[in-house]
Amino acid sequence: MSAPPRPVPRSGVGVLDKASTVLSVIENGPVSLAEVVERSGLARPTAHRIAVALERLGLLTRDFEGRFVLGPRLGSLSVEAQRDRLVQQALPVLTGLAADTGLDARLFRRRAGRRICIASSPAEPSRDPVPVGACHPLTSGPVAQVLLAWEEPEQLYEGLRGARFTAAQLAAVRQRCWAYGPDSAAGDTVSCAVPVQLRTGRVVAALALSGTAARTGALPRRLLGRSLVDAAAVLGDALGRAHAEFVPEAATRR
Repeated sequence: MSAPPRPVPRSGVGVLDKASTVLSVIENGPVSLAEVVERSGLARPTAHRIAVALERLGLLTRDFEGRFVLGPRLGSLSVEAQRDRLVQQALPVLTGLAADTGLDARLFRRRAGRRICIASSPAEPSRDPVPVGACHPLTSGPVAQVLLAWEEPEQLYEGLRGARFTAAQLAAVRQRCWAYGPDSAAGDTVSCAVPVQLRTGRVVAALALSGTAARTGALPRRLLGRSLVDAAAVLGDALGRAHAEFVPEAATRR
C-alpha cells in the first residue's frame, strides 16, 4: 500500500490546491479513484472531476488496471526543467569524444517534427556545419532515425510522413540501438547516432559523431565503439537523476 501523501503547500486558489492534493496522493504510485477520495479527503465527485481534468492535460494517465498514475507531461516538464543540466553534463563528454575519435560530437533533441542541436564539441563557428541551435526536419539521417525510432505508434506514423526512411528501418534501429549513414543536414558527412535514454527506456536525446567519409572510415564499428555507447549511458544516467528529482521513481512503475 502506498504511503499517505505528504503535506503540500497551499496557493490560496481552491481548485489549484485540490489539484495539488490529488497529485500528492498519486505521486507515490498507482491509486484507484476510491483511494484518491480516501487519502485526499475530497468528495468523490470533486476528486473524479479533478483527476479526469488532470488526465486530459496529460498530467495524469492510467495504468493497465485503470488506476491513476502520473502522466507523460510531467516527464516532459522534468526534462525541460533539467535541460541546462543535460547540456552542462554533455559538454565535457562531447569534448572527450571529439578528442578520442577526431570526429565532431553533438547532442540533439526533438522538438515536434524537427531536431535541434543543443550541444556540440568545440569548433570554429565559421566552420561548423551544425552549430548549436541549428534546426532541421526529422526526415533523413541517423539522428532523425534515433529520435523517432522509440516513439509511440501514433507519433511514429506522423514522423514517417515525408521521411526518407521506413518503419522497417526504424525497427532495425531499435533492435541494434544505433543508426549510421549520410547526414544531409551536416553537408557531405557521415554520422553515427545512438539514443540517450532514461531508465524507463524513454529517449530524450540523440548523441552523434560525424565527419566526412574520409574521416569516418569505411567501417561504422569505429563509431560504435565503447566510447560512444558509454558516453550516451553517462548522459542518460545524469538526466535520469534529474528526472527522479522531479518525478518520484515509484510513479514511473507500471
